Amino acid sequence: MRVLGMMILVGVGGCVMAAPEPEETTTAQEVHDPGKRLFEKETFGGNGRTCATCHSKKTGTLSLEQIDELFDDDPTGPLFRGDGTDDGAGTGTSRIRADGTILVSIALPPGVSVLDDPLATHVTMRRGIPSTMNTPALDPVLMYDGRAPDLVAQARDAIIDHAEGTIAPTSTELAQIAAFQKTQRFFTSGDLEDFAAGGKAPKLPKGTTAAEKRGRKFFDDVALSPPSTRGICAICHSGPMLNTSNGFNPIPIPPFFVPKGERFQSILSGELLPNGDPFRAYQFTDPDGVVTVNLASDPGRAAVTGDFRGFPFGHLGQFKIPSLWNVKKTSPYFHNSGAKTLEAVLDHYQQFFAIASPLVFPNGPPILISDQDKADLLAFLKLL
Repeated sequence: MRVLGMMILVGVGGCVMAAPEPEETTTAQEVHDPGKRLFEKETFGGNGRTCATCHSKKTGTLSLEQIDELFDDDPTGPLFRGDGTDDGAGTGTSRIRADGTILVSIALPPGVSVLDDPLATHVTMRRGIPSTMNTPALDPVLMYDGRAPDLVAQARDAIIDHAEGTIAPTSTELAQIAAFQKTQRFFTSGDLEDFAAGGKAPKLPKGTTAAEKRGRKFFDDVALSPPSTRGICAICHSGPMLNTSNGFNPIPIPPFFVPKGERFQSILSGELLPNGDPFRAYQFTDPDGVVTVNLASDPGRAAVTGDFRGFPFGHLGQFKIPSLWNVKKTSPYFHNSGAKTLEAVLDHYQQFFAIASPLVFPNGPPILISDQDKADLLAFLKLL
């Protein structure tokens, strides 16, 4: 166990002697499960952050209220260092306090350049903190752009990049952190925990109030039938974890046509809610040598796949479809925390469908989300 002790001077009978600062106590549970200690206490010689600094026990992420509490307790605490600061180098905390975002540096793939900085090899984006609740045991796709292939890689990268660790974690320690994230603490319901252990898939609640029952219909796995809103959320939020497409959208117009089993999609969050990320022009040379220039506030999935073709044909601006279980407790929302509340999320989708529906159904009635629909959806989402 790593314990970084500090020596202090105390006087005893006129003599000056060195005494160690009291060591942190290792609990019996931490001895039995070393991953717990690594997750909650180990800094790996970095900036003071642990995994638990950003991934709270309560929500698996940090709400704006939690960030305010941490700031009030210690405005120089570990969260407010490094990529938690406005410039990424220790100056200012306005961004993380207002939006809950940290800075993420993403490598540009071969054949891609930024027109305003042609020599750049990386771009820096504002990203929210993904929740660790349910995800570690039940979701093989990690990070908003899917760049982490597994929990071990995610933990290693976080220690290096976000905690600025100077002591390299061992393969055993990384495996222990990953294993701990699959324990009971990281599930929001017994049904999800049972599902992770090979049990039955969780079922959507039916709802008891009229609003909850109406909101439930948005998640029915059925083909779209304009102008009905039934099933429009299930286009992307289907399956046991409500994070895969169901293939029931028959309209062959990308990106609104989503084949079954897709995990990444554009819902124009980067375009309509850039949240401080400037739009930049990315020059992309495809395998056939064709050069195109496309705008994006955040490259999203494209930075992982190298497909910087723009909306609606490539991966530029696509992000992971998140699980909706426990969504009421995982604010702020979207890849860059562009929506601070569930109400703001529904406002965004009302705007999104107003844009998308006429393109998908140019000769028929559009599918539009009304204010009543938003109220019904909000009532249902709070049941998850």
